[in-house]
Order: sequence, then structure tokens, then C-alpha cells
Amino acid sequence: MSFMQIQDLCVHYPIRGGFFNTVIDHIYAVDGISLSFDRGKAYGLVGESGCGKSTTGKAIIGLEKITSGKVFYEGQDVTNQRRKRNSAYNRDIQMIFQDSHSSMNPRKRVLDILAEPIRNFMSLSPQEERKRVNELLEIVGMNEDVLLKYPHEFSGGQKQRLGIARAVACNPKLIIADEPVSALDLSVQAQVLNFMKDIQEEYGLSYLFISHDLGVVKHMCDYISVMYKGRIVESGTRQDIYENPQHIYTSRLLSAIPSIDPETRMERKKIRQQVELNYLKKQHKYYDEHGKAYPLVDLSPTHKAALAIAGRE
Repeated sequence: MSFMQIQDLCVHYPIRGGFFNTVIDHIYAVDGISLSFDRGKAYGLVGESGCGKSTTGKAIIGLEKITSGKVFYEGQDVTNQRRKRNSAYNRDIQMIFQDSHSSMNPRKRVLDILAEPIRNFMSLSPQEERKRVNELLEIVGMNEDVLLKYPHEFSGGQKQRLGIARAVACNPKLIIADEPVSALDLSVQAQVLNFMKDIQEEYGLSYLFISHDLGVVKHMCDYISVMYKGRIVESGTRQDIYENPQHIYTSRLLSAIPSIDPETRMERKKIRQQVELNYLKKQHKYYDEHGKAYPLVDLSPTHKAALAIAGRE
């Protein structure tokens, strides 16, 4: 059974104008997203820049105000609630931020940055705390020499590694990972992703991967949702999405996956051109008169797509 459900989540930003600065329209950053999370499973949320992926993650964790919809955690409605600092929800739902620099306090040293969640949620002695911090640094490929340094003394990739170490410090139930390895070298990416898989198996941890890297999502995720203009246009298992895409936007997105095989370069280029031409010709069939995706239709017990049905076109 799912330990967390997201129902019809909406995050709308008002656009003000006129003499009295009244609300004249809204930006529909997230427009009716529904997700559920089972223990030990990894979920991917993919789409182009500006489609609302990061806003969805921030709304779930409480950093964006939810306009409408519900968030249920362990059967309790936690939507827009003011939670205590040491609440179970704050401990069990963690986030790895896309902008690693602004997510850290520039006045704190690495030791205090990594120890803060441990001090908030775990009763450890100073020796146990220091040991746990050293373990976290080792996990992300860093040594004890960095403990007394400040965030500005690190590169972007190093700060991203520290953000990952902080998120897993208290063994949460769900980690919302917003582009968690985008700033890392390939060798470090593999190391971090393998570690994330290891702790997933060991602790029954769940992930929501928000990423542009479809290779990472395919490697890490059991279920994938494709997002476009604030709405989910297709969702299903990894096999459903990669082997049997039904929405035209999903096909377009998958055709853009780069390949390092030089022998198939021209063939893949032709395929991309055909997919793009097909998208330009038929995209109007997949969106309503306002350019929004249709509601999801069940195609199988695990596969859904936003398709027009008879009487709704």
C-alpha cells in the first residue's frame, strides 16, 4: 500500500495588473498532478525545462504553497500544514536541490551543515555524530579535510555531493531528488547513483527523481511520469514508457536521447526528424483548444496516457 498520495495537486501563480493591481490571470505551473509512492520504489518525473517538475517537488515537501489538491502521508492530510521542526514528515521526506549553492547556509561549515539533520532528528553522542558525518562524506567520495570549510570553497559538483549526503543523513522514507547528479563527473555520478540504489535496498527507501537525463531515469526508476506544461501526459512502468510510448510528446522526448554509437548516427538523425515532423503535424490531436493535455486514460493496469476519447475532442 502507498505510504504517500498526491491528489490533483495544483500550484498556480497569480498575474497582477491594472490600476488596482488586481489578479488578471494565472500561471498554471502545476495543474492537477496525482502521484502515489510505495516503499522501496523509485519514481521518475521527466519533461522539458519549465514544465513544472521542480515546482511539484517543492510543493510536496512544503516549500511552495499548494493552490488546490491534497497531500496524504501515512493516511494524514498534510497539505499546507505548519509542521514542527522535528516532525516525522520533515524527517521522512527530504530533498536534494537542483541549486546546491543556495540550499546551503554560507555561514556554516560542512560539519554543521551535515550534522544539522542528525541533531534535529537523531539522539547521538558527539562521537557518534562525528562518525556518522564521516560516513556520509565517504559515501559521496569526500574526506575529513573538508569538515571545517565553508560552501563557497567548493566547486558546483562538490556542493552537489554535500547536498546528497545531507539528504540521506537520517535515512528518510522518500527523497525528492531534483537533478541530483547533473553537476557531477561521470565517474562520481555512477558512484552516487550506485550508493542511492544500495541504501534503497537496505532501508526500503523511495525516490522521486526529477531529471532531464533520461538515461539516469531509466537506470534508477521503476515508474516514470512524463510532464508537459504542468500536467502529466503519460505514466507507467519503465517498460511502458520506453518500449510502448502512446503520447506524441513522450515519443518526441525519447527520440532526443543521445547515442554514442557513431555507426547509427545518421539513422538516428532520420528517426528524430521523422518524429519531429510527425509531432508538428499531429500535436493538435493530443491537446485541447487551450493547448493543455487531456485527462489521463487507463491503457493497462500500470499504463496511462493523456489521449482524446470519443465525445471529448
